[in-house]
Amino acid sequence: MNRSIAVVHNAVTDPARPDEADVLVQVDAVSEALNGLGYDPIPVPCTLDLNALKQTLETMRPLGVFNLVESLENCGSLIHVVPALLDTLAVPYTGCPAAAVYATSHKVMAKERLYLAGLPTPAWINPFPADMPWQGGMDSGDDPGSLWIIKSVWEHGSLGLETENLNTGTAKTVTRLLKARAPGLGGACFAENFISGREFNLSLLADRFGVTVLPPAEILFPDTPSDRPAMVGYRAKWITDSHEYNNTPRRFDFAPADTPLLAELETLARRCWQLFHLAGYARVDFRVDPEGRPFVLEINTNPCLSPDAGFAAALDRAGIPYTHAISQIVTNQLCSE
Repeated sequence: MNRSIAVVHNAVTDPARPDEADVLVQVDAVSEALNGLGYDPIPVPCTLDLNALKQTLETMRPLGVFNLVESLENCGSLIHVVPALLDTLAVPYTGCPAAAVYATSHKVMAKERLYLAGLPTPAWINPFPADMPWQGGMDSGDDPGSLWIIKSVWEHGSLGLETENLNTGTAKTVTRLLKARAPGLGGACFAENFISGREFNLSLLADRFGVTVLPPAEILFPDTPSDRPAMVGYRAKWITDSHEYNNTPRRFDFAPADTPLLAELETLARRCWQLFHLAGYARVDFRVDPEGRPFVLEINTNPCLSPDAGFAAALDRAGIPYTHAISQIVTNQLCSE
C-alpha cells in the first residue's frame, strides 16, 4: 500500500529571512509526525518551475500532498499557485483550498468580504497599486487624529508590521504615503485603522463533525510603554534577541469576566471558517478595543506548524498531541475515500 506523502514547501534561498527559513522547521516537524504515523514523508521544495513539481509528483504518485507552501520565490502573492496546480492535477492536499487561500491572502479582498458579510474588521484605505474599487468602514477617515498601520497586501509573517509603519492623520494624508512604502512591503500595501487594545489568536482544526475552535490565546505586552502602541510585529515573531520577541508572551488563562468576549471571538472565528470555506486548519487573528469590541484582522489559511508556534501551543492547551492533529489533518483530507 502506498504510504508516501509529499511534504511540499517553498524552496528556501540562502541567506533567508527568519520567517522564510521557518518553513524548514515545519517540514521537519510534520515529517517526524508522519513517520510516527507510519507514512513515508518526502520533502519536496518547489519554485516557480511548476512543471518540475508536476513531474516530481507524477513520478512519486504519493498518497497526497501535505501543503506547507507559504510563497514562491519569496512572493506571498503566489501562495495560492501550488494548491491551484494540485487541483488541476487532481492530487489531494492538506489545508485550505486554493480559492480560500487566494481570497484570504489578499488582505484587502478578505476585508471587503468580511465587511460585506457584516463581520467587524478595522476601517481601511485601498491599496497601492490600486486594485480594489472602494474603501470600507471609513467613519474615521477625516479625523486628523486617526491612527493607521501601513501593511503589506500579500506578505504574511508580519513582514513590515512594526510601530515604524504607524501613522497619524486623515485618510487622505495617509494615502499619500502608500506609494513610498510599497517597495518595502512586497510591492503592494494598504492602510488600516490601528485598533488599540488587546490581541487574540484563535486556531481552528477540522474534525469529522465540522471544525474545532482551539483554546483562544491572548498576546500580552507587559513591558510596552503606555505611550507606545502595543502590537505583535515582525521583531516580536522572528528576531529572538529583540525586546519585542522576549516581551510578548501568550496566555490561555482568563478571568471569568472575559467569558462573554471569548465566546464572541469563537463565534466570529467559526463565521470566518464558513464565510471563506476553509478546510483542514487555520487561524483567525483579532484585536479588541478598550470598549471590548472585537475586530477581525486576518484569516491565516496556512498558519505556522512549528512546534514553538501558536497553533502547536493551542493544541497543547486543548490536550491534543501534535502527532494526533497531523493524523487528523491527513485522515480527513488525504484518506477520506
